[in-house]
Amino acid sequence: MIAGVCGGIAEYLGWDSTLVRILFVILVFSSVGTMVLIYFILALIMPD
Repeated sequence: MIAGVCGGIAEYLGWDSTLVRILFVILVFSSVGTMVLIYFILALIMPD
C-alpha cells in the first residue's frame, strides 16, 4: 500500500491484491528482509 507495488503485481497477474500482500508478508519474514529491498527497487522501476 505504500508504493502500490503489490497492487500493481496483482493487477498484472490478475490476482487479488490481498493475496499478493499476504504472500509478500510471508516472504519478508522468510527471507530475513531481502524482500524489503526488492520492494523498494520495484517501487523505483515500476510505472505509476
